[in-house]
Amino acid sequence: MSEPTNLPNLVTPVERPRRLRRHSNLRRMVRETGLTPADFIFPLFARYGSDEQRPIPSMPGQFQYTVDKLPAEVRRIASLDIPAVVLFGIPAVKDRYGSGNYDEDGVVPAAIRMIKDAAPDLMVISDMCFCEYTDHGHCGVVNFPDEPQRRAGLHDGYLLNDPTLELLARASVVHAQAGADIIAPSGMIDGMVGAIRAALDQTGHEHVAILSYSTKYASGFYGPFRDAAESPPQFGDRNEYQMDPCNFREAMKETRLDVEEGADILMVKPALPYLDVLSAVRRNFDLPVAAYQVSGEFAMLQAAGANGWIDLRRCALESLSGIKRAGADMIVTYFAKDAVGWLG
Repeated sequence: MSEPTNLPNLVTPVERPRRLRRHSNLRRMVRETGLTPADFIFPLFARYGSDEQRPIPSMPGQFQYTVDKLPAEVRRIASLDIPAVVLFGIPAVKDRYGSGNYDEDGVVPAAIRMIKDAAPDLMVISDMCFCEYTDHGHCGVVNFPDEPQRRAGLHDGYLLNDPTLELLARASVVHAQAGADIIAPSGMIDGMVGAIRAALDQTGHEHVAILSYSTKYASGFYGPFRDAAESPPQFGDRNEYQMDPCNFREAMKETRLDVEEGADILMVKPALPYLDVLSAVRRNFDLPVAAYQVSGEFAMLQAAGANGWIDLRRCALESLSGIKRAGADMIVTYFAKDAVGWLG
């Protein structure tokens, strides 16, 4: 009797995940992580002066805008369905205490009012730090040798925590009064969330949320931003208050403290080198989580793309997808406007 023919091979079937990759529409149907315009927050730099849109050389396609140039830009951002901007200021004059940050007529309060007038539904996040406003480039009040009240045991140039909290609270109220929807303290100052929350609540701004840079590392990836915000330290560095890049457990502790003090949203910065931290924050804390794809991440992709070493569009979207997959509910990125076009 002859063997039967055309029968299936009766062996244990193997999994065939490639079946779901054979067609672009099929890949879209089973895609686990998607990007939309609602995922993005676009950083904006407002500077003193008038009628100027100044290019930032180390960040292709990015600009400092005088306040009068902001309306056209924010209307464009809003038209792309990007829901929010985070605002940084470059004042005309810098001083020891960064007084331009809490000046009611300063560049950021003026920019907030202009943005809310031009695009009322666009959420304005005010980055709350002092490095852009101080003549020494540090993120608050520092210990100088000619201070009338010397702090025993602190070296000259050490950032003073509690005096900085007082100024952060004062500036946050000024920005909230101007119309900021969210205050985003970014200096890694101990107690910053609690001090700002108390000041906002006491002045009738209970509705203003706090997005805390709860995990901000002392990173080498900030270089281009310091050009953009004109804020490099004039002495020393920021290692005494920003986090050591080697530390993970400390990030969980910092995040827990900010949650206890009343943060509404948490931030990990930078994004790409710290996806493990981002993922852990997402797993361990039940608040919305943001990640900041910082200037150095943006600039290195731009440089590689300009040299033809990578496909910029493909790699930028891949990077953003990785950040979202790691746990980010929202991503601060200089690619926001381009990414919306690429996704469309």
